[in-house]
Amino acid sequence: MNGNAFLLNSSCPLLQQEDMKDPNDFDFRIALDALQFQVVEKRKLRTKLLYCFWWGLRNLSSLGQNLKTGTFDGDIIFAIVISLIGLIFFSLIIGNMQKLMQFNLVRVEEMRVRRCAVEQWMSHRMLPLNLRQRIRRHEQYKWQETRGVEEDSLIQNLPRDLRRDVKRHLCWSLLKRVPIFEEMDEQLLDALSDRLKPALFTQKSFIMQEGDPVEEMHFLMRGTLSSMTTNGERTGFFNSVHLKAGDFYGDELLTWALDPHTSSSSLPISTRKVQAVTDIEVFAITADDLKFVTSQFRRLHSKQLQHTYKFFSQEWRTWAACFIQVAWRRHCRKTLEKSLREEEDKVQVALAKGRTNASSLGATIYASRFAAKVLRSLRCNNTTGAKSSPTLPLLLHKPAEPDFSEKK
Repeated sequence: MNGNAFLLNSSCPLLQQEDMKDPNDFDFRIALDALQFQVVEKRKLRTKLLYCFWWGLRNLSSLGQNLKTGTFDGDIIFAIVISLIGLIFFSLIIGNMQKLMQFNLVRVEEMRVRRCAVEQWMSHRMLPLNLRQRIRRHEQYKWQETRGVEEDSLIQNLPRDLRRDVKRHLCWSLLKRVPIFEEMDEQLLDALSDRLKPALFTQKSFIMQEGDPVEEMHFLMRGTLSSMTTNGERTGFFNSVHLKAGDFYGDELLTWALDPHTSSSSLPISTRKVQAVTDIEVFAITADDLKFVTSQFRRLHSKQLQHTYKFFSQEWRTWAACFIQVAWRRHCRKTLEKSLREEEDKVQVALAKGRTNASSLGATIYASRFAAKVLRSLRCNNTTGAKSSPTLPLLLHKPAEPDFSEKK
């Protein structure tokens, strides 16, 4: 074996072209590197594959410029094929990059044209500076999130089965956060999710105002909201909560939509003011769409839903919290009155028993007068407080009982 290798190396030495001095030396050309690194002699298949992969990648990326061919036809044809394949790959990469750049340029141009149109419109209407800044902020945020793609139009143009699957992926988890919809079947959830529309709001935007009609119910996908109420701007009342991704608001529409006695001309009134703390993205469903979907599923009109709705309704939660606070204050006041009354009775008993003891008579009288004075002061304060705020027990009106029964 070693003798054959020695004979092969002596008769056909592995020399570079510039080192060949004997005209009988064989020029290996393309195969020289593989022979010098003894790739042919390697027994490990992984080593051979890695070397061949690197050799092919190097020559394809250089369009075959590293190949040194002789006059042998096979070498020349092989080098030509390598160069052509490299050119094809290079042209494909350039073509894809050009398409991507053209696509981005088209989107940027569309955005520039739209921005110019918006600026011209704002100038024509002579809008104040603060409104212009808010409009620019909204347009910038919308472009940042969508890149000019109308998501709703894109989804609506999909085939029905594909549109249904996309809507399920995007909306079902949000809808199931609503307790009334949590146990509903797929048919109802599909009908609801198909009518949800994406919407964007910038930071500090007022989405709902207290006292305005509720036209949409929103499901928060991303961002943070502040939901607050003053109960009709009553003095001394304020309630605020923060909503995050997965929460919903505008739930006044639920009772309205489930009530078969209501109509589109009498929308419910918002009891809270909703403001965006950060840039937010929501899915919105209009009052008419919600009413239409719920009207198709009469099994929703069950009185068993009343307790579920009350438990999760923000309006009912606020009323319950205020009711508990008022009840607790009454309890504390009555407990204090009872305690003082008992102390006064004890003092009166001690006073009656201690008439014969002259040394403790003065102290007993003083304690009795002090307890009576405290009790009168407490009662006087309670009476004054009740007169100054006669609506304290009714600080927040009890919401109307939901009626999901149908007319007969």
